[in-house]
Amino acid sequence: MTRPDYVIDKMISAKTIAARIEVLARQIATEFNGSNDLVMVGLLRGSFVFIADLVRELTLPVEVDFLEVSSYGDAMESSREIRILKDLRGEIAGRDVLVVEDIVDTGYTLAHVVRLLKTRNPARLRTIALLDKPSRREVDIRADYIGFEIPDEFVVGYGIDYAQRNRNLPYIGKVRFTGG
Repeated sequence: MTRPDYVIDKMISAKTIAARIEVLARQIATEFNGSNDLVMVGLLRGSFVFIADLVRELTLPVEVDFLEVSSYGDAMESSREIRILKDLRGEIAGRDVLVVEDIVDTGYTLAHVVRLLKTRNPARLRTIALLDKPSRREVDIRADYIGFEIPDEFVVGYGIDYAQRNRNLPYIGKVRFTGG
């Protein structure tokens, strides 16, 4: 087995992520207080760790569904072509929806998903991203809730991958390429 030509430097610790998720869950519970019809839509695959931890911190009833979209494949740069690989199983018309994204980079994926879901007539549609890279934005979109704003670094961990690896890291790490 070959060794990767990169190292991962810890950027945001698991403890810091957990503390931020507690704060975000309180904010979401306040906004959606009284809603008995909240659907949290995780964008696969990167959001699965984030959505799991977030729903466990919420104090209100939620339904969880997933939408799998792709704009990266195994590349480090977005192709800017968004493909729906797995659609929602349930209906969202008339329901409160919170889209859960791992990272907003160029903004193409989140903008595409928001446009798509708005056509399905949810009562309310909000978005949350664990990470936000505003310096990379090419589309005018910002998540309603943001865990951490980060600089333009290639990151992995906590569900975020590089070529389908490193999703299992309990923290966010910055990838530093070492060569050959």
